[in-house]
Amino acid sequence: MKIAILLTTLLASTSAFVPTKSFGVTRSQLFAEEESEAAEWSGAESFSALTKGADTVFSLEDIAKILPHRYPFALVDKVIEYEAGKRAVGVKCVTNNEPQFTGHFPDRPIMPGVLQVEALAQLAGIVCLQMDGAEPGAVFFFGGVDGVKWKKPVVPGDSLVMEVEITKWRAKFGIAKATGRAYVDGQLAMEVKEMTFAIAK
Repeated sequence: MKIAILLTTLLASTSAFVPTKSFGVTRSQLFAEEESEAAEWSGAESFSALTKGADTVFSLEDIAKILPHRYPFALVDKVIEYEAGKRAVGVKCVTNNEPQFTGHFPDRPIMPGVLQVEALAQLAGIVCLQMDGAEPGAVFFFGGVDGVKWKKPVVPGDSLVMEVEITKWRAKFGIAKATGRAYVDGQLAMEVKEMTFAIAK
């Protein structure tokens, strides 16, 4: 009996030191936060639906029939918008498996700016090599690049969405001029005021 009284007194005195709230957060607040986090989960299906309207005009296999470039220098994965002889929108999916990232840079991989320009040039090539006076699969060379500006780094995991517009085409000489821009997550990553190409004769 004395032990029971002693335990009751001890428990009553120690309960005064036990906080009613855990670090200022009640149990109901913890459950509300968990429910809120669960409600914010979107899942793969909803993210995949963001590109629902972006139909592929030219697949990787189609591009290989137009451009002479091959791995590791094929830098356009698909074309999602195309106006013959005028312009195109293409996508380059940047992955860590690409050889340039072993040295550029080992601890902070960044897609080299010159490869971004090359990717735009290849997209322009997809347009040009299907115009009158050109043949799919022909080799074309850079004649010049002006007004290049980089706005943000492009890194593995990014989808580089590019657009080019052919501003001049001289079929007789196989010379083209184009302008281009590239975006990541809706933000401008780089732009080229003018690119000049010459198709090998």
